[in-house]
Amino acid sequence: MHADVRDCMVPRAVARDYVLEHPNRGKAASKATRAVVILLLLVSVALFVIVTLGGWNALVGAQALQIFYIFIYLLVAFYVARWNRGVLPVIAALAIIMAIFAAVATPAWFDRDKTGFEDPALASEILGTITAVIVPVQILLIIFAMRGFQQAWNVEVERYEDGSSNEEIVAARA
Repeated sequence: MHADVRDCMVPRAVARDYVLEHPNRGKAASKATRAVVILLLLVSVALFVIVTLGGWNALVGAQALQIFYIFIYLLVAFYVARWNRGVLPVIAALAIIMAIFAAVATPAWFDRDKTGFEDPALASEILGTITAVIVPVQILLIIFAMRGFQQAWNVEVERYEDGSSNEEIVAARA
């Protein structure tokens, strides 16, 4: 222990308490992008739930994938709400895969009106329409997730509790 603060080998600037600020999170564009990404994720989950429950019997083998997507989208919506920028590329990648699945599955729902097919809980035309709506929603999700990634939500600026910065302290010593 040192008798005086001046005897300390650790500079006062390091020993002081500081506050981390995220300047890019306060911008209106960042807040709007975050809100749109969360909204698109929740809309996607609602559409997935409708297709999953409405076509449960027809989704042979795909129920697990649908449930996986529902839980993952809810989880990443939680992280985006907490300003986690790292999940945005993951969201875009998952949305690309889902857009491809939905684009391929849409015609199959409309083809189910022929004889020999078991009717799902919802009419196959409704499920086909909802599946077709999933495609543009996923495209919008990709666009806004990448827009959010470009906004650098993770940038941190250190400010000391008294409002000064490290540069001011170094300049005062010189």
